[in-house]
Amino acid sequence: MTTTLPLFPINIVLVPGLVVPLHIFEPRYRLMVNELLAIEDEDQREFGIVAVREGRTFESHGREAFYPIGVSAAIRECDELPDGRFDLVTTGNRRFHLLAVDDSAPLLRAEVDFIGEVDEGSEDLAPILAREFLLYRSALAGRLHDEVSDLDETPSDATILSFLITAAMVLPMDQRQWLLGAPDTAERLRRARTLLRSETALIEALSMVPAVDPHLHSPSMN
Repeated sequence: MTTTLPLFPINIVLVPGLVVPLHIFEPRYRLMVNELLAIEDEDQREFGIVAVREGRTFESHGREAFYPIGVSAAIRECDELPDGRFDLVTTGNRRFHLLAVDDSAPLLRAEVDFIGEVDEGSEDLAPILAREFLLYRSALAGRLHDEVSDLDETPSDATILSFLITAAMVLPMDQRQWLLGAPDTAERLRRARTLLRSETALIEALSMVPAVDPHLHSPSMN
């Protein structure tokens, strides 16, 4: 069953479970926040976030400006400023397929189909990826040959781990979106393993780390 969500295009890839602060200042998005706050059930205060492809705009490229997989964001905290702007704390909630975009009003609205998360076949992959992720993190920190000893710090749930890796790796938008769009948890972990190994090997070979994406803070997974 399809659902209509107010749409918030942005130049980051939101991931389920990721906590992201947003400063809302444009009139159309102030309207969006006021509409959502009027909903009594807080769990229903969702809007859609889609990443915008580099060099594209909706005005010039239509729906093709956006990646086809987005994530709904739930408002967890909201501070209204005296001039009508808002500071929000949002959490990535559910992935969706972007089916259509209605631009008949300044606030875009999207017809979406939510994607269920299947974790079958991911149990054996999770501990392998936890170790690969910690090796990658050590390489990023300049500790290239440290033994991995803090596996207990990684989530035991395979789906949460897959989304943590998706959010935390230093990646171009296309690759992060590729992880987000995996059809299930096991495939996301397999894709992440490929990227973790190649990125770790590159860091070790060049003795340098990639530049951090300026649009992503340190990810906080709820």
